[in-house]
Amino acid sequence: MPSLHTSLECATRVALVVLIAASTAVALGATDASPLCVPGAGAPNGGDLSMFHPASPPAAEIREVAWLVLGICAGILVIVEGALIWSVCKYRRRAGVEGEPRQVFGSNPIEIAWTVIPIIIVFVLALTTVRTIGEVQLTKPPEGALEVDVIGHQWWWEYRLKNHHREGSIVTANELVVPMGRPVWLRLESADVIHSWWVPRLNGKTDVIPGHTGATWFRADEQGTFLGQCAEYCGTQHANMLLRVTAVDPQAFDAWCAVQGSAPVNDPSVAQGRDIFLGLACANCHAIDGLCDGAFGPNLTHLMTRETLGAGVAPMDARSLRAWVADPQTLKPGCNMPSLKLDDSQLDHVVAFLTTLK
Repeated sequence: MPSLHTSLECATRVALVVLIAASTAVALGATDASPLCVPGAGAPNGGDLSMFHPASPPAAEIREVAWLVLGICAGILVIVEGALIWSVCKYRRRAGVEGEPRQVFGSNPIEIAWTVIPIIIVFVLALTTVRTIGEVQLTKPPEGALEVDVIGHQWWWEYRLKNHHREGSIVTANELVVPMGRPVWLRLESADVIHSWWVPRLNGKTDVIPGHTGATWFRADEQGTFLGQCAEYCGTQHANMLLRVTAVDPQAFDAWCAVQGSAPVNDPSVAQGRDIFLGLACANCHAIDGLCDGAFGPNLTHLMTRETLGAGVAPMDARSLRAWVADPQTLKPGCNMPSLKLDDSQLDHVVAFLTTLK
């Protein structure tokens, strides 16, 4: 007859399992219903965040270590549980047998085995880990690498890379485009708190620490959009600090660089919206090449070339943009962008101006 303590412990464990399962189901349901992880119609690799489907050498190295660890742990589980089940079946109390079974104290072969075998396992894992770290954590950029400065903000990502078409650099936010098959070297910095840059199919987690410049690298060997997530809790909207890396062929990358390096569109038909934007606090936070030099928020020079808004919280279209400008807190509660309380006419003019930034 189990004791009351044992019964309560079992009930507690069952309740925890049910609670975790329910929470997971709710989370998955919310993810499935939201646009956060939708790279775009027909985009390859959409929604695949599995580290077991690597598309880059560092991710492949990490997967091999993961399989090794899982294999060793599975072997230990089978051996230990097998020995336990065999012992329970062989030495169970049988009908008609009275008293305690014969007691056995100590066994030198067994003691040696369960000391030596774990030492060998730890030694193998240590050597494998050291080798993998050497492959994944390079100390300098690979030859011919595209070098990108990554700055983590609450709660979005800023990317800066050299413009090969004219003087200066390309500055964009949240969505990074890279050439397929070419190494990419990321220099990681934080503007505020600790973040963590992680795209599972491309590389491992790398912390982004204030006052420290870190680095990581990858080489996308497949074309498509790869999704990721800030992997270090960094505040209210940590869960919506999403990552998108799109690998394209070199010609498409050159075309993207040409667009990103060009001057912003100057459409006279949206002059009223541009004047409202420049006359309000928008221009103090956001930069648009040749118009304003705000440094707090994302660069908006080519805003409409991005697929998502607010680091992935909504698709980039006029409807979402209007909702965002009207009150960012409705889409991303706790974000650092305030509502300027614009009336409907002002909203229409500002959104019309923003949608020309292509």
